Amino acid sequence: MSEAIEVDRLSRRYAGGFEAVREISFSVRRGELFALLGTNGAGKTSTMEVIEGLAGPSDGQVRVLGHDPYRERDVVRPRMGIMLQEGGFPGDLTVRETARMWAGTLTSARPVDEALTMVDLERRADVAVKQLSGGERRRLDLALAVLSRPDVLFLDEPTTGLDPESRHNTWQMVRGLLDSGTTVLLTTHYLDEAEELADRLAIMHEGRIARTGTVAEVVAAQPATISFDLVGDLRRDQLPELPGSMLIESGERITLHTDTLQLTLTRLLSWAEEAGVELSGLSARPASLEQVFMTIAGASGAGASVGSGVGVLQEASTRTGAGV
Repeated sequence: MSEAIEVDRLSRRYAGGFEAVREISFSVRRGELFALLGTNGAGKTSTMEVIEGLAGPSDGQVRVLGHDPYRERDVVRPRMGIMLQEGGFPGDLTVRETARMWAGTLTSARPVDEALTMVDLERRADVAVKQLSGGERRRLDLALAVLSRPDVLFLDEPTTGLDPESRHNTWQMVRGLLDSGTTVLLTTHYLDEAEELADRLAIMHEGRIARTGTVAEVVAAQPATISFDLVGDLRRDQLPELPGSMLIESGERITLHTDTLQLTLTRLLSWAEEAGVELSGLSARPASLEQVFMTIAGASGAGASVGSGVGVLQEASTRTGAGV
């Protein structure tokens, strides 16, 4: 089989008739990283719970490694690694004791010290879990998820609370797992993380898949942006004819949206040089995943927050618990 995960017309309804997931279909190939993203209340968590075998579908079907993850959980679960948003492990146990306890539930666990080294926790092995920082707890959750040497790894917000160095190290570790043949299904609020790691992705909105494909394919329909300030005697009507649309924002800032970034920017810079004009505050950037998110969210007024220069789309529900 070339697909590790197959989702076919999946729907999930709750009591009262609320349909959180509405006939979505996608597949994840073996050895690839697929990012499942979503705007507020998109149905991402409801989808993940079905794929992980924590709940059954209302309609449609899901296959993980060729099996129904809910009805054939005893077959599929040993080949999965699941990192939830919070592990919920006893705080009085040390890091090593917690890992050993978890390894005891597995049929073929990798050595505990190896897993702790993978997430840079070997020096904290004898520290009680309750004394770990938030970022260290996330790294412990990740160590436990990879203890089973999983064929399919589910990562739910794996780098939340991590410092930049730990976040980069986590990315490197995930790439190593992919190189070894592990299939990864990732959910993340950090759009740069999806852009960095994902072979393909899907963006959910209001229970449906709004966009899917590679990052390049998903952002292809969005325009590039060029912006600069009108300063001194420079007026808008003095600007040359340029491909794309133009508008003036507050502070006399000009923003151009164009599907031909290189051509538009070349013409603008050539004109500025010939006219002896300095384009103050000039910036040019290609279309981004954040633009796609904002376009999808804005289409129906869905909420979306952006923080620290990185798109952050908050899911309404948070999954916790280790006993899965």
